[in-house]
Amino acid sequence: MLRLLRLVEEFNQIEQTLADEWAELRFQLALKDERQADRAAALLAPANPGRLGGVLHFRVDRRGLGIGPEALRRLLKRLDDERITGTLALQGIQKAPPGDLRKKETLRAQWELRLAAVPSDWSDIYAQVRLDSTDYLERGALLLAPINPSQYGGPAALRFRSAHHFGYGVSPEMAGRCFERCDEEGITGAVEILYVLSNTHPEATQGPVWLLGGRTV
Repeated sequence: MLRLLRLVEEFNQIEQTLADEWAELRFQLALKDERQADRAAALLAPANPGRLGGVLHFRVDRRGLGIGPEALRRLLKRLDDERITGTLALQGIQKAPPGDLRKKETLRAQWELRLAAVPSDWSDIYAQVRLDSTDYLERGALLLAPINPSQYGGPAALRFRSAHHFGYGVSPEMAGRCFERCDEEGITGAVEILYVLSNTHPEATQGPVWLLGGRTV
Protein backbone atom coordinates (compact mmCIF):
# COMPACT_ATOMS: atom_id res chain seq x y z
CA MET A 1 0.00 0.00 0.00
CA LEU A 2 1.44 3.36 -1.03
CA ARG A 3 1.84 5.96 1.68
CA LEU A 4 0.38 9.38 0.91
CA LEU A 5 3.10 11.99 1.08
CA ARG A 6 2.74 14.70 3.69
CA LEU A 7 2.54 18.23 2.28
CA VAL A 8 5.89 19.15 3.82
CA GLU A 9 7.47 16.17 2.04
CA GLU A 10 5.86 17.20 -1.26
CA PHE A 11 7.29 20.70 -0.90
CA ASN A 12 10.75 19.34 -0.02
CA GLN A 13 10.74 17.12 -3.09
CA ILE A 14 9.72 20.02 -5.35
CA GLU A 15 12.36 22.30 -3.83
CA GLN A 16 15.11 19.73 -4.40
CA THR A 17 14.46 19.74 -8.15
CA LEU A 18 14.87 23.52 -8.50
CA ALA A 19 17.92 25.49 -9.58
CA ASP A 20 19.34 27.84 -6.97
CA GLU A 21 18.50 31.07 -8.77
CA TRP A 22 14.72 31.05 -8.24
CA ALA A 23 13.19 34.15 -6.63
CA GLU A 24 9.48 33.31 -6.51
CA LEU A 25 7.49 30.09 -6.71
CA ARG A 26 3.76 29.86 -7.42
CA PHE A 27 1.96 26.86 -5.95
CA GLN A 28 -1.41 25.18 -6.20
CA LEU A 29 -2.76 22.99 -3.42
CA ALA A 30 -5.67 20.79 -4.50
CA LEU A 31 -7.29 19.47 -1.34
CA LYS A 32 -8.52 15.90 -1.17
CA ASP A 33 -11.57 17.01 0.80
CA GLU A 34 -13.05 20.36 -0.21
CA ARG A 35 -14.74 20.63 3.19
CA GLN A 36 -11.29 21.29 4.67
CA ALA A 37 -10.71 24.33 2.45
CA ASP A 38 -11.73 26.95 5.02
CA ARG A 39 -9.43 25.50 7.66
CA ALA A 40 -6.56 25.05 5.22
CA ALA A 41 -6.88 28.67 4.07
CA ALA A 42 -6.84 29.84 7.70
CA LEU A 43 -3.68 27.87 8.47
CA LEU A 44 -2.02 29.23 5.33
CA ALA A 45 -3.14 32.81 6.03
CA PRO A 46 0.41 34.28 6.27
CA ALA A 47 0.92 33.14 2.65
CA ASN A 48 -2.19 35.13 1.63
CA PRO A 49 -3.71 32.24 -0.36
CA GLY A 50 -6.34 32.62 -3.03
CA ARG A 51 -9.10 30.04 -3.07
CA LEU A 52 -11.32 28.53 -5.73
CA GLY A 53 -13.40 25.69 -4.34
CA GLY A 54 -11.04 23.12 -2.90
CA VAL A 55 -7.97 24.59 -4.58
CA LEU A 56 -5.65 27.10 -2.94
CA HIS A 57 -3.06 29.25 -4.70
CA PHE A 58 -0.15 30.97 -2.98
CA ARG A 59 3.45 32.12 -3.49
CA VAL A 60 6.83 31.73 -1.86
CA ASP A 61 9.41 34.49 -2.21
CA ARG A 62 13.13 34.49 -1.37
CA ARG A 63 13.57 38.26 -1.71
CA GLY A 64 11.75 39.22 1.48
CA LEU A 65 8.58 40.29 -0.39
CA GLY A 66 6.49 37.47 1.10
CA ILE A 67 6.89 34.27 3.05
CA GLY A 68 10.05 32.27 2.44
CA PRO A 69 10.51 28.51 2.07
CA GLU A 70 11.14 27.89 5.79
CA ALA A 71 7.97 29.75 6.72
CA LEU A 72 5.99 27.72 4.18
CA ARG A 73 7.39 24.50 5.62
CA ARG A 74 6.06 25.50 9.04
CA LEU A 75 2.65 26.35 7.61
CA LEU A 76 2.39 23.08 5.67
CA LYS A 77 3.35 21.17 8.82
CA ARG A 78 0.29 22.66 10.49
CA LEU A 79 -1.89 21.23 7.74
CA ASP A 80 -0.14 17.88 8.11
CA ASP A 81 -0.67 17.95 11.88
CA GLU A 82 -4.42 18.43 11.33
CA ARG A 83 -4.49 15.65 8.71
CA ILE A 84 -5.42 17.99 5.87
CA THR A 85 -4.32 16.23 2.72
CA GLY A 86 -4.02 17.17 -0.92
CA THR A 87 -1.69 17.51 -3.86
CA LEU A 88 0.86 20.30 -3.95
CA ALA A 89 1.91 21.36 -7.44
CA LEU A 90 4.36 23.96 -8.68
CA GLN A 91 2.59 26.30 -11.12
CA GLY A 92 5.33 28.77 -11.99
CA ILE A 93 8.86 29.97 -11.27
CA GLN A 94 10.29 33.46 -11.39
CA LYS A 95 14.05 33.69 -11.60
CA ALA A 96 16.04 36.44 -9.93
CA PRO A 97 18.68 38.59 -11.63
CA PRO A 98 22.21 37.69 -10.48
CA GLY A 99 22.93 39.08 -7.03
CA ASP A 100 19.30 40.13 -6.47
CA LEU A 101 18.43 37.51 -3.85
CA ARG A 102 18.70 38.30 -0.17
CA LYS A 103 17.72 36.34 2.86
CA LYS A 104 15.00 37.82 5.00
CA GLU A 105 16.10 37.92 8.61
CA THR A 106 13.63 36.61 11.15
CA LEU A 107 12.04 39.09 13.52
CA ARG A 108 13.80 37.53 16.50
CA ALA A 109 17.18 37.70 14.76
CA GLN A 110 16.57 41.35 13.92
CA TRP A 111 15.61 42.13 17.53
CA GLU A 112 18.73 40.47 18.90
CA LEU A 113 20.89 42.25 16.32
CA ARG A 114 19.41 45.64 17.25
CA LEU A 115 19.91 44.93 20.97
CA ALA A 116 23.56 44.08 20.38
CA ALA A 117 24.11 47.56 18.94
CA VAL A 118 22.78 49.58 21.92
CA PRO A 119 24.89 50.53 24.97
CA SER A 120 25.31 47.72 27.49
CA ASP A 121 23.87 49.89 30.28
CA TRP A 122 20.59 50.57 28.45
CA SER A 123 17.57 50.68 30.69
CA ASP A 124 14.63 51.68 28.47
CA ILE A 125 13.89 51.15 24.79
CA TYR A 126 11.11 52.37 22.54
CA ALA A 127 10.95 50.11 19.49
CA GLN A 128 8.88 49.33 16.44
CA VAL A 129 8.09 46.36 14.26
CA ARG A 130 6.80 47.24 10.80
CA LEU A 131 5.06 44.19 9.35
CA ASP A 132 5.46 43.46 5.65
CA SER A 133 1.69 43.29 5.11
CA THR A 134 -1.43 44.57 6.83
CA ASP A 135 -2.69 41.00 6.41
CA TYR A 136 -0.30 40.10 9.23
CA LEU A 137 -1.58 42.82 11.56
CA GLU A 138 -4.38 41.05 13.39
CA ARG A 139 -2.51 37.79 13.96
CA GLY A 140 0.77 39.58 14.62
CA ALA A 141 -0.78 41.80 17.28
CA LEU A 142 -2.21 38.72 18.99
CA LEU A 143 1.13 36.87 19.01
CA LEU A 144 2.87 40.03 20.23
CA ALA A 145 0.28 40.76 22.94
CA PRO A 146 2.76 40.28 25.85
CA ILE A 147 4.83 43.23 24.59
CA ASN A 148 1.70 45.45 24.77
CA PRO A 149 2.00 46.72 21.18
CA SER A 150 0.42 49.96 20.05
CA GLN A 151 -0.52 50.56 16.41
CA TYR A 152 1.35 53.74 15.63
CA GLY A 153 3.70 54.91 12.90
CA GLY A 154 1.88 53.38 9.92
CA PRO A 155 -0.93 50.97 8.99
CA ALA A 156 1.22 47.88 9.65
CA ALA A 157 3.48 49.31 12.37
CA LEU A 158 3.39 48.23 16.02
CA ARG A 159 5.38 50.02 18.71
CA PHE A 160 6.31 48.87 22.19
CA ARG A 161 8.54 49.55 25.17
CA SER A 162 11.18 47.31 26.67
CA ALA A 163 12.84 47.59 30.07
CA HIS A 164 16.21 46.01 30.79
CA HIS A 165 15.95 45.37 34.53
CA PHE A 166 12.92 47.17 36.00
CA GLY A 167 10.26 49.71 35.14
CA TYR A 168 7.58 49.85 32.47
CA GLY A 169 8.09 47.68 29.40
CA VAL A 170 8.52 44.06 28.37
CA SER A 171 11.76 42.27 29.13
CA PRO A 172 14.04 41.83 26.10
CA GLU A 173 13.82 38.05 26.51
CA MET A 174 10.02 38.08 26.36
CA ALA A 175 10.10 40.36 23.32
CA GLY A 176 12.43 37.88 21.63
CA ARG A 177 10.09 35.00 22.38
CA CYS A 178 7.11 36.92 21.00
CA PHE A 179 9.00 37.65 17.79
CA GLU A 180 9.89 33.98 17.57
CA ARG A 181 6.19 33.09 17.71
CA CYS A 182 5.63 35.38 14.72
CA ASP A 183 8.55 33.76 12.89
CA GLU A 184 7.00 30.35 13.45
CA GLU A 185 3.89 31.50 11.58
CA GLY A 186 5.77 33.06 8.69
CA ILE A 187 5.05 36.66 9.71
CA THR A 188 7.79 38.92 8.36
CA GLY A 189 8.71 42.55 8.85
CA ALA A 190 11.40 44.93 10.05
CA VAL A 191 12.35 45.57 13.68
CA GLU A 192 13.80 48.92 14.62
CA ILE A 193 14.84 50.50 17.93
CA LEU A 194 13.68 54.10 17.83
CA TYR A 195 14.90 55.50 21.17
CA VAL A 196 17.22 54.26 23.90
CA LEU A 197 17.84 55.55 27.43
CA SER A 198 20.71 54.34 29.59
CA ASN A 199 21.15 54.01 33.32
CA THR A 200 17.81 55.54 34.35
CA HIS A 201 16.65 55.23 37.97
CA PRO A 202 12.91 55.87 38.34
CA GLU A 203 11.70 57.30 41.66
CA ALA A 204 8.04 56.70 42.50
CA THR A 205 7.31 56.07 38.83
CA GLN A 206 7.30 53.15 36.43
CA GLY A 207 9.93 54.75 34.26
CA PRO A 208 10.60 57.56 31.78
CA VAL A 209 7.96 58.97 29.48
CA TRP A 210 8.50 59.86 25.83
CA LEU A 211 6.41 62.60 24.24
CA LEU A 212 5.93 61.89 20.52
CA GLY A 213 3.52 63.76 18.28
CA GLY A 214 1.71 65.22 21.28
CA ARG A 215 1.12 61.85 22.94
CA THR A 216 2.96 60.10 25.73
CA VAL A 217 4.38 56.63 25.23
